[in-house]
Amino acid sequence: MKNEILQKSKDLFLSLGFKSVTMDDIARELGMSKKTLYSYYNKKERLVADSVLFVFNDICCDIDGICEASTNPIQELYDIKRMVLSKLKGDKSSPIHQLQRYYPKVHDDLKSRHFDHMQECFNKNLKEGIAQGLYIPTINREFVSRIYFVGMQGIKDLEIFPIDKFPVQELYDQYLDYHLRGIVTPAGRKILNQITNKNHD
Repeated sequence: MKNEILQKSKDLFLSLGFKSVTMDDIARELGMSKKTLYSYYNKKERLVADSVLFVFNDICCDIDGICEASTNPIQELYDIKRMVLSKLKGDKSSPIHQLQRYYPKVHDDLKSRHFDHMQECFNKNLKEGIAQGLYIPTINREFVSRIYFVGMQGIKDLEIFPIDKFPVQELYDQYLDYHLRGIVTPAGRKILNQITNKNHD
């Protein structure tokens, strides 16, 4: 039952936002009484925290699967981006922004977990890209992986990148293109151009 609660809760939170969804809404969607829901979660913040971790673990599992199956580190980043946006329902409800504003402790824990996992994955991506001659061999991998993380966090700021001016899908594509062009070799640029041209078709 707890897994069912988390599944429904995360769907509602991602679709409508962490602030808008109430415990009453979740109980109603699950077809259970509020009392039953509270027997599992007596505070909304605990349910939010577990729902966020549920989504995070699910996304990390899929990211690891993409990385294991990938043979092209540049395409790998676009595949990860596509999967994450799909899991987050296009990020239209700006869940990270709401999480930071209304549940800062949960947000900080997520940010720490996200940083650790992204550092591990992106460092492997950079190492493989260098080995394949697609990334510039002299780049500082530690710096590049951290600046990539900072940029990914920054483009989620709705005050700087309002959705009406920067649609989510286009924004993430533009950021990836911007970031990769700073580290690819001519061979890598050729692959990147093929990917971006295909995305524009």
